[in-house]
Amino acid sequence: MKKVFISSLAIIGAVTGLHATEKDDALIALIPGVFSDAQAQYRLLLDDLNAFPTNELPHSFEKGALKTIKPKGWTSGFFPGTLWYLYEYTQADAWKTAALAYTQRLEPIRHFTENHDIGFMLYCSYGNGVRLVNPPGYKEVLLDGAAALCTRYNEKLGLLRSWNSYTFPVIVDNMMNLELLMWASKNGGDPRFSAIAKRHASTTDKRHFRADGSAYHIIDYNTKTGKILGYHAGQGASADAPWARGQMWGLYGFTMMYRETRDATYLKRAITSAEFVINHPHLPADKVPYWDFEASEIPNEPRDASSAAIMASALLELSTYVEAERAQRYHDMAVTQLLSLSSPAYRAKVGENGHYILMHCVSHLPGNVEIDVPLCYADYYYLEALLRFKKQRQ
Repeated sequence: MKKVFISSLAIIGAVTGLHATEKDDALIALIPGVFSDAQAQYRLLLDDLNAFPTNELPHSFEKGALKTIKPKGWTSGFFPGTLWYLYEYTQADAWKTAALAYTQRLEPIRHFTENHDIGFMLYCSYGNGVRLVNPPGYKEVLLDGAAALCTRYNEKLGLLRSWNSYTFPVIVDNMMNLELLMWASKNGGDPRFSAIAKRHASTTDKRHFRADGSAYHIIDYNTKTGKILGYHAGQGASADAPWARGQMWGLYGFTMMYRETRDATYLKRAITSAEFVINHPHLPADKVPYWDFEASEIPNEPRDASSAAIMASALLELSTYVEAERAQRYHDMAVTQLLSLSSPAYRAKVGENGHYILMHCVSHLPGNVEIDVPLCYADYYYLEALLRFKKQRQ
């Protein structure tokens, strides 16, 4: 990671001297090249996938080998979703064809009930497909997925159960799966879907955050009494530490829930989450977080580009819902992050990095899983953020 830090110094020097409008102009100028390289990388990645079974999708690249997952893996929807983003930018039939083919691989999980991640799996894939093309049958898959997710709801707790471990665990990541429920209620699904999403979000807002505005990763509940049995570190440095990607799931999820409901409580939580990460003294100057904001060996800890991509995408949306001064700060932070991610310090050369776009991500450092590697969801949220920025400039 020393190499990343040295490269980051050059980014900081180039970016900090620019005014906000100059940063915007610099990022706009970069976008065509980023998407050109992204297409080149993903053509190579599609070629690589020819050597794998037809029910597998790319997840990461580690120790010189492409890592794939089956449709039931929580990250299965991100690769098809990225293909949809490439189609959205280019309007090229080849990307639509690829997106349709890889989205179809997820159709068998439309009734998946084993964990909460069906929102990630189906909404990032089928959801983008519906938004851009609306192929026959896509809406029905999403409605089935929403119904499957709601089988994990506990009325007494007002929460969706994340996993089948612990007693009744709820992770902050679960906020990201509520968008599927909100969409389903507005598109012919049971009105109960949105009621469940709002109840889960409201309960999470009340119980899942520390006084400083940071989010716990895992909370385990007693289903009989409703009391909290314990707080668990999960992928963070400790149960009390702010795991970086978890903070971004919360920020993104509550921003999305405000968009869907206009409930001021959700906007307040999104702002609190944003202020925590933006003002944290351990946020590096290039604004790409360490994997945990309180990791013990900062500044010698790995960065997590996926957290920066999620944060940038969320802040761009959140900037459209807040007052002018705050909106400008959030927008500028996101642009700085995207300039950093678009630089050679984090964006891979074509033909390298297992043909993923972004380098230097962390999945699960305490578990020694995927440290300083590319990850499919980093690419997904990076392209999403660039597309959001481009639309805001139009």
